[in-house]
Amino acid sequence: MKKILMIATGGTIASRSGPEGLEPELAPDELLSRVPEIRDFCEPDCVQIFSIDSTNITPEHWIKIAETIRDNYGKYDGFVVCHGTDTMAYTAAVLSYMVQHSPKPIVLTGSQKPIDREDTDGRINLRDSFLYAASGTASDVVIVFQGKVIAGTRAKKIRTKSFNAFDSVDFPELARIRDGKIIPYIVAPKRETPEFYLSLNRKVGLVCLTPGMDSGLLDVCFRLNDAVVLSGYGTGGIPDGEYYGFYDVIGKWQDKGKTLVVTTQVQSEGSDMSIYRVGRGLKDRFSLLESYDMTYESILTKLMWILGQTKDAGKIRELFYKSVNYDLIG
Repeated sequence: MKKILMIATGGTIASRSGPEGLEPELAPDELLSRVPEIRDFCEPDCVQIFSIDSTNITPEHWIKIAETIRDNYGKYDGFVVCHGTDTMAYTAAVLSYMVQHSPKPIVLTGSQKPIDREDTDGRINLRDSFLYAASGTASDVVIVFQGKVIAGTRAKKIRTKSFNAFDSVDFPELARIRDGKIIPYIVAPKRETPEFYLSLNRKVGLVCLTPGMDSGLLDVCFRLNDAVVLSGYGTGGIPDGEYYGFYDVIGKWQDKGKTLVVTTQVQSEGSDMSIYRVGRGLKDRFSLLESYDMTYESILTKLMWILGQTKDAGKIRELFYKSVNYDLIG
């Protein structure tokens, strides 16, 4: 049987109710004890690297997860990362960049209700995650949740309370798991060895436009960060003209070597700045990057990964448009 390492980080799945609400308290062996049938199809092992509400996740936590996978890579056939749902999509995305082309599956999962509750979704999510991690066709970074197998760069939490919390945005699910059986839809060819990257630049900011917004907010975000993601309207429209003054701010910081990525607030179908003047005018004037169909989570974490490797503008552009784990299609 395959050996699978569970990396516990806290989250709702490991939580108990306290005087101030849910807090992660359960040890990883307690989680495994709630799903004894896992031992019928694999040899599980576990390690606790931290225990936090995923709202408190930082890039340093991401590096610790990647280091744990790297240090144990030769000992196990796959990995299951137990994680809180609120930032799980960010962690799945960043691990897709930090551990690229992994022939061994790295599965993230969690739950909407603690595993020690009778009505929990944690037991089935944990079982399905181990089942997928122990399968022969699985590889790379994925989220397994409520029977869905989603590429790590394509997941988004779309519901705050329902068990069906995650969707795959603008890309098909890789597989479904039903009644203990894996139904694969997309099976990627496996590489022989993974590529590990353990450097991240956390100085990446996001500005989401609202009508009438002061361009000073964008200016501050550029001042504090090495790259800014500007989330516009529709297909990627950014207001022009003197009222807003965004062009002046963008020009100032581009001359200082800052990176700008333009995306859209619309969840599905991505940006296309060539359609309207409010998009094309900006793209023609400045050397910016367009996100197309990438998710917020992938854009932000990909920039952290890229800027952790290089400061060269040409190399930044090259790496941004290099597709990793299905993050950019076209």
